[in-house]
Amino acid sequence: MSNALFQVPVAVNEPVRPYRPGTDEHTKLISKYREMLNQAPIDVPMHINGKEVRTNDKRPMSPPHDHQKVLGHFNYGDASHVEQAIDAAMNAREEWANLPWEHRASVFLRAADLLAGPFRDKVNASTMLGQSKNVMQAEIDAACELIDFFKFNVQYMTQIYKEQPESLPGMWNRLEYRPLEGFVFAITPFNFTSICANLCAAPAMMGNVVVWKPAESQMYSAQVIMELFKAAGVPDGVINLISVDGPVAGEVVFKHKHFGGLHFTGSTGVFRHLWKEIGSNIPNYRSYPRIVGETGGKDFIMVHESANPAEVATAMSRGAFEYQGQKCSAASRAYIPSNIWSEVKEIVVSQVSSFKMGTPEDTSNFINAVIDERAFDKIAGYIDYIKEQSDAEIIVGGNYDKSKGYFIEPTIVVTSNPKFRTMCEEIFGPVLTVFVYEPKDFDATLDLVDSTSDYALTGSIISNDRYAINLAMKKLENAAGNFYINDKPTGAVVGQQPFGGARGSGTNDKAGAAMNLLRWVSARTIKETFVPATDYRYPFLG
Repeated sequence: MSNALFQVPVAVNEPVRPYRPGTDEHTKLISKYREMLNQAPIDVPMHINGKEVRTNDKRPMSPPHDHQKVLGHFNYGDASHVEQAIDAAMNAREEWANLPWEHRASVFLRAADLLAGPFRDKVNASTMLGQSKNVMQAEIDAACELIDFFKFNVQYMTQIYKEQPESLPGMWNRLEYRPLEGFVFAITPFNFTSICANLCAAPAMMGNVVVWKPAESQMYSAQVIMELFKAAGVPDGVINLISVDGPVAGEVVFKHKHFGGLHFTGSTGVFRHLWKEIGSNIPNYRSYPRIVGETGGKDFIMVHESANPAEVATAMSRGAFEYQGQKCSAASRAYIPSNIWSEVKEIVVSQVSSFKMGTPEDTSNFINAVIDERAFDKIAGYIDYIKEQSDAEIIVGGNYDKSKGYFIEPTIVVTSNPKFRTMCEEIFGPVLTVFVYEPKDFDATLDLVDSTSDYALTGSIISNDRYAINLAMKKLENAAGNFYINDKPTGAVVGQQPFGGARGSGTNDKAGAAMNLLRWVSARTIKETFVPATDYRYPFLG
């Protein structure tokens, strides 16, 4: 029993290592990358109730930048494994939910320190290999952001627990924050290792149990995450990893009496389908499930005539093409006034033309491969479409090659049609479309930005005119959940820029803030009266 009110260590953002060539940190990471690349193929199991579960259905894992290389295989399951994972979670629930909060906090604080130390190179290398991230993108994501999620979420958890009601004389009012009455189903994407782990860890930290279905293209780093959870002391059954077909999992999960919540990052279409499935099964559930989702984006850079062209060009280059544009927050459309366009064009074409593209092992490469053949074919299809249109022109990039890896050149398109297909549809790849407008039409162009897309995830205004910035903030109030002034529309940091969007981009339950954790608890109000009444009569009765 706890006989003290504990104060957790103050959360501080994990410093990002620069990995300059020739440094010890660079040498060690690349050595780990090569070791994992060249080792005997690994066998990634499912993890159910702390046990490694294997099947006869083995699916290959290959680096997107070298798809002929087999890193190993992951084990593919069926409906029975989903049921086993739910049973394991529910069997673990009571003991985990009743564990004093400081012990749950300790588990994830330990995970943070393990990740900052002995697990850092391994999780970064697995992300570089399996998801084709360059060294900096892997460091920011797989190491630093996940460390931050663990540490800041512990701090947010304690803040939530401290939020208590007023108590008048003669009584004591209290709020306790119970975990959900069931299990949480976490469905995670390929593009951020940190997001995948956090979608499991955030509910678990609040006392919930989790069934986790990662993306098939993220299974290498998912295995490292499970190793990290085990090393940190996450008890058996609290977080269970399954690899099964989506509809097969959904058929079991969304009809289960004890389904308590969905923590999702992925496509808008899938999320809407899952919401509908959950809605149709409402009578089956013990409680109304919590549904939290971060989905797609068609993120914008809005530029005012007063903007500095070099700043605009750099925001475009970084915002659109880091990690091959495979970020929900990546800049995908830009609105640039004609008075600065020629200068912006010259700078951005020069920048993009200087990008080196290839394997993450060569850390001079800024661009790596897109995640898989399906993504490659989709993005290449958009590029082919652009080339056939009379109202759009590719000014840099436009080539692609999948003979060895799924490589697509960063591509910038200029269109005279503000509703051109690539201005409206999410591509999720290295394609940025530019619409050049007349400076006098700034106000009308803001309306265009707001109305063009169903998404509302991220966006930015670049301007040296404060009145223009204020107008953009007002007119684009609902167009982006994360809004950036004089910056690229991506790169949110835990504890600094809580992340999430609305409209077609999700429920805006900001990851990296206390409001996300609040979704994974159900509050109970307790009123204790110290001297109860002994007579029913109130004073007004005389």
